[in-house]
Amino acid sequence: MMITVDAMGDACPIPVVKTKKALGEMNGSGEIEVLVDNETAVKNVTKMARSTGASAQSEQLGDKKYRVLITVGEETSVKHKENKNRKEHAPDASDAREAAACQTCLSTVVVVSSDRMGEGSDELGHILMKSFVFAVTQLDDLPDKMVFYNGGAKLTIEGSECLEDLKALSNQGVEIMTCGTCLDYYGIKDKLAVGSVTNMYSIVETLQSAVNVIRP
Repeated sequence: MMITVDAMGDACPIPVVKTKKALGEMNGSGEIEVLVDNETAVKNVTKMARSTGASAQSEQLGDKKYRVLITVGEETSVKHKENKNRKEHAPDASDAREAAACQTCLSTVVVVSSDRMGEGSDELGHILMKSFVFAVTQLDDLPDKMVFYNGGAKLTIEGSECLEDLKALSNQGVEIMTCGTCLDYYGIKDKLAVGSVTNMYSIVETLQSAVNVIRP
């Protein structure tokens, strides 16, 4: 079985959402061909596909045209359908949130949407943000993940005053996630120096499964 997903021109997280839907439509083993127009979408779709146990390979077909070929085995297809059915038949929203939290074992997620903290002086805001990130490293119970988007993406790149603290957190098991669309927007994707690139769908899933969300 072969399914083609046309996500050309689609903004994050639509390519990932369309691909997840195609995975749910697979009956047994087969292949899914995903067409996208940017490298960030290639990485996001590939990462999501591999997280389900499927294999994924990509190639550039032309200017701003890429193809991700996902190979799904029988076991991967069944597992994906079981996960989908559990979501669709959840007793109620509160039970679903509790189940998600238990399954992913997330307790605390730190969300950073700016490279400065608070309003007023930009200079003071930068100082406060640096202090905030350092304070996170001193917690007895470290967060499970830290998510950076919009201006916060500037904190995870080369030259960031927070970089060493973020690397220290990463080395201690804290997952550092930076929005790929944001990195592209600011033209700093090639300067990412800690953690991994993520997409809006993964950010929403992370926030949904978190017990505690901290926003500076």
